[in-house]
Amino acid sequence: MDLTEYQRAAARTSSGPDTKLTIAISAMGLAGEAGEVVDLLKKQIGHGHDADLEKLSKELGDLLWYLSDLATLHGLSLDEIAQENIQKLLERYPDGFSHEASRNRKR
Repeated sequence: MDLTEYQRAAARTSSGPDTKLTIAISAMGLAGEAGEVVDLLKKQIGHGHDADLEKLSKELGDLLWYLSDLATLHGLSLDEIAQENIQKLLERYPDGFSHEASRNRKR
């Protein structure tokens, strides 16, 4: 499945039309799911829990759904967002990421 297919399939379960309330709920959902991912990693890194990859995958999927919903509500394409992000990273880190390149980047 590519991002365009995913975005189309995910839109079937969106809570509604492009309204301020729908956008706010999706934004809050995105933040909430990001918090759940962080909590899983906190338990793994900070509390010595085993990595629960199944649960992490499900939470990342929920995060992707809210991201997709926000993009769709604003008429944006996940595929284009991904392409633009990679282009930005190529410009920012033409030789790949390094701590030195991060510290010395112009923007």
